[in-house]
Amino acid sequence: MKRAFNILVLISALTVALNGQKVPTGNPKDFKVKTCLHSVSYMGVWRGQATLSVDEFLVKAKELGFDGVMLAAKRPHVSLIDYDDAERKKLRARIKELGLELVCLAGYCDFTAGVDKAGIPNVEIEAVYVGELARLASDLGTNMVRIYTGYERPDLPYDKQYAMVVEGLQMAGKIAAKYGVTLAVQNHHDIALHHDAMKWLLDEVNLPNVKAAFDCWSPTLEGLSSEEIKKAIYTMKPYIVHTTTADYKELPRFKYEHLQTNYVQLESQMRAVPMGTGFLDYKTFISTLKEIGYQGYIAYEMCEVLEGGGSIENLDKCAKAFLDYVKQFK
Repeated sequence: MKRAFNILVLISALTVALNGQKVPTGNPKDFKVKTCLHSVSYMGVWRGQATLSVDEFLVKAKELGFDGVMLAAKRPHVSLIDYDDAERKKLRARIKELGLELVCLAGYCDFTAGVDKAGIPNVEIEAVYVGELARLASDLGTNMVRIYTGYERPDLPYDKQYAMVVEGLQMAGKIAAKYGVTLAVQNHHDIALHHDAMKWLLDEVNLPNVKAAFDCWSPTLEGLSSEEIKKAIYTMKPYIVHTTTADYKELPRFKYEHLQTNYVQLESQMRAVPMGTGFLDYKTFISTLKEIGYQGYIAYEMCEVLEGGGSIENLDKCAKAFLDYVKQFK
């Protein structure tokens, strides 16, 4: 029975690989600018940020001119707690009515949570959660869920935590395959953040429906040059199915030391700014995606305190600035 189930899972995963998310072709002619707005941008998460309901957000994305949307799978947006079968059907119909594409759901997982509590099956818990997100995604009409790896906990062996991520991704990937869903692992959490480590991780997970949501943000903060970011994209080419963009400015911070009558420099504070006005090199990043024949959407998010404030008017202004910015890559 178990062997038969494993065969069915493998067949499902292969179906996803063949018919699901498209990896880069290698032909620049296959690249298209397909825009996607992440609902976290209008969710009231950050100080001063306006909050829209899911329906208000969908209408907003349509009015602004985005091709698709990325919905945050947590309150106050599309939480598993709030969306039963009836609500899922209603939301799917509304997205279709507006003529939008639901590009993916944004999941919020951490496969190393509880690593210091051996008696709690946290990896299984996280995998089941991601599996439920896959079912929700399928019900809503998308075949992709954006997920994370895990944050590194202190005083515990790194490789133990890394192994938990591998195990969790394999379990979650097999569950997601039953619903025809691809898991797009974002380079966001600590474990396997660097592109070489992420490539190794995904190779080790070795499931056709566990891919990458590869962004420009972390390679930039890792100190990679434009040429190194370009090489990173080529390294990740077999896996990239999604990317999320946002631009930032760095605000230096200092702490006054009265005994020395001096200041000590601290880690800088990052603040969100309109696309093209920050320090991230999106010209190189998106141009390289075009070079490799990237097949996915380019999502935009306002996921920090934003220059100009969090009013609807300023959020809309920055969203429009993104749409104007990406036109240069068509």
